[in-house]
Amino acid sequence: MATRGKRDGEGAARVMTALDVAFADAEQGRPLTFALMAKWQRTVLGHDSAGFRTMPAFAKGGRERYGLTADTQERFERCLTESAQPDLPLPSRAARAYLDVLFFHPFEDGNARAAIVALAFVLAREGVRLDQVHALRTARWADDAEGAADLAVLLGILITAAERRPYHERQP
Repeated sequence: MATRGKRDGEGAARVMTALDVAFADAEQGRPLTFALMAKWQRTVLGHDSAGFRTMPAFAKGGRERYGLTADTQERFERCLTESAQPDLPLPSRAARAYLDVLFFHPFEDGNARAAIVALAFVLAREGVRLDQVHALRTARWADDAEGAADLAVLLGILITAAERRPYHERQP
């Protein structure tokens, strides 16, 4: 599930380690919180700290700007709690968590990696582990309602495919 494999083997190994930690947290039934994500992000980045960003963030060479207000972190935390809403389908909750991380851009660096780890955590908390994620590595826009729905459908397909595939054919 690493996002940078061929470009940064060491970084990919850190992502895989963070995923293992996230899976362990999911098995313990922990809720998705910023503090939990910050723990994973320290592993992903190889840093001692990973706090909520303190300034507006920019991505894609400055073409995208993510503002910051006094309640940004609080609003992000509220969105994360919705990843456990039992009345919403699992693919929708996982897609929402992924897109919320991209939309709020909570960390100074590594938000795309944080988004995939959050998505994997939400699925793992329900006992689902995807064995193929290449289709998720395309650009996603947090404010694209149709794209968000498409992501949830894609996750549903990937979940069903992983569940149907014999264990010995699954990719790590």
